[in-house]
Amino acid sequence: MRRRRQETLWIHKWSRPIIAAIATIGAIGTGYLTMLRFSNASAACGSGCGKVLSSAWATILGQPLTLFGCLAYLSMLALAVAPLFVSPEKNKDLRIKLEGLTWPLLFVGATGMMIFSGFLMYVLATDIRAVCPYCIGSALLTVSMFVVTLLGRRWDDRGQLLFSGAIIAMVSLVGTLGVYAAPGGPLSSGSQAALTQPGDGVTAPITNSSGEAEIALAKHLTDIGAKMYGAYWCPHCFDQKQLFGKDAYQAIPYIECAPDGKDSQTALCQSVPEITGFPTWEVNGEFLSGSQSLATLAEASGYDGPTDFVN
Repeated sequence: MRRRRQETLWIHKWSRPIIAAIATIGAIGTGYLTMLRFSNASAACGSGCGKVLSSAWATILGQPLTLFGCLAYLSMLALAVAPLFVSPEKNKDLRIKLEGLTWPLLFVGATGMMIFSGFLMYVLATDIRAVCPYCIGSALLTVSMFVVTLLGRRWDDRGQLLFSGAIIAMVSLVGTLGVYAAPGGPLSSGSQAALTQPGDGVTAPITNSSGEAEIALAKHLTDIGAKMYGAYWCPHCFDQKQLFGKDAYQAIPYIECAPDGKDSQTALCQSVPEITGFPTWEVNGEFLSGSQSLATLAEASGYDGPTDFVN
């Protein structure tokens, strides 16, 4: 008796395009955050994103976490669409071979990304304690990719698939903990990276030392009425303060713009339309956006003191 041919479900037909669409959205979001990090700009999603991006958890191997997230989404996109470029009428065998090779890789990638995102959601809730729309959205995207990958084809042995998924999840979790426990990571003992965690309304401790030139420049900027507008959770503001060092930083004419920051002057910040991101410097009537080198600040302010900056 001839076996009845199984009906092709709509999810099986559209699973790869759906995964590709999800991965594209994820790549755009993480790519946007990566460009912001490299261009010294602030994310347009409130203080929550700033707290996340300024935390020690936002960097892996010296590079923004969002960069690796973008690469992961792009990899999932490539795996999803690769067989679609092969016509089943012209080269059916190659199409079948590519589908057979990419489905397990899609499952591995979706599982690993979901576990990693789940760990970050745990960190977001228990350690950073902030609401980051991009982070939550990315976590939902990884769960969606996993579900579509799981339901998007007829797997030969679902029991074996679940067992493999459990192994992949454990390896992903151990790998995640290992990366963050590496020297300089937030889980390493005595990590300096942990010092970059912002406190409740207060900037993280400044660890760089100050030279005489840094202190003299900071006092000069204060004397001429210059202002540095920033937020305690802003990673680029922290970088700017690190350039001055822990002693000179105390003399910086700093204006806290975050509503929940210590000694906040939010109303003053909101009254200055030139402030489009943090930090923003106001020097002699000129507005400089982003973290500035000390040499740039010295030139813009007419500073004529020592310039042998140590940072």
